[in-house]
Formats: sequence, C-alpha cells, structure tokens
Amino acid sequence: MTESTHTTRVAPLPCDALAAERTLVMGILNVTPDSFSDGGQHYAATDAIARAARMIAEGASIIDIGGESTGPGAVRISVEEEQRRILPVIEAVAQMGTTISVDTMNPQTARAAIAAGAHIINDVSGLNVSDEMIETAAELQVPYILMHARG
Repeated sequence: MTESTHTTRVAPLPCDALAAERTLVMGILNVTPDSFSDGGQHYAATDAIARAARMIAEGASIIDIGGESTGPGAVRISVEEEQRRILPVIEAVAQMGTTISVDTMNPQTARAAIAAGAHIINDVSGLNVSDEMIETAAELQVPYILMHARG
C-alpha cells in the first residue's frame, strides 16, 4: 500500500488526553513472522487486530504496531513489505478509538501510518537509518519517540 491510498484519518487523540496522573500501558503488537517476543503469533492481520482489541480491553492506553523485527540478527525488509503488514492493522485499530504508535525506522512508513490513523512515531533506529525521521515527525506534528535497538 502506498501513502497516497491512505487519505482518510480518524481524528487524532491528542497526547494531552493521555492521563498524566496515572501509569499508562503500551501494548506491543508485532506484525512479523519472526517476532522475538511472541514468535510471530500476530503476523496475520486478523490475529493482530484481535490481539489489539484484547490489549485495549485489558487496559492498554497505547498500541505500538510494528512490522519489522528488530531482534538480534533480524533481516531488514522493504518499506513496501513493512507497510503491507501494518497499514491494514493500523486502519482497523484506529477505528477502536485508542492511541496508536507506529514502530518504524522508515520515514515513508511513518507518513503512511500517520495517514492511516497512527498518532505517534516510535523510531528504534536511534537515527541510524534515516535523518529524515525527525523532519517527518515535525512536519506531521506528531510526537516522536527516539529509541535504540542493539545490533
């Protein structure tokens, strides 16, 4: 899926609306066949969407959706494959009315994910993949989480 096919967007949930006076839970949803944390249990979009619904019911305030494994020895995938995996899931989870974080190292995927309904960019690359990610977050006016993945 390309960025241009995702023009509708659910109104963003402002991060200010996330309660600062209580602990927030971020549910991690890996839409990958080689996830180091769940063994690829949520690779199919239907399984991922169902898992997101369960996490929300269990109290998750934010769902972090990623389509590229970052575990030790993981093989990089194309931007197209990453988007094929996560965009349908983001679109469905956006309809559930929760805050969505997109776990990506690719500015193109970040743009497409925000257009599909995500609210936050979670970049685990430590800016080692693309310097454009900061500019992308600033242009889209969304919160940006800078992370670091070992290896």
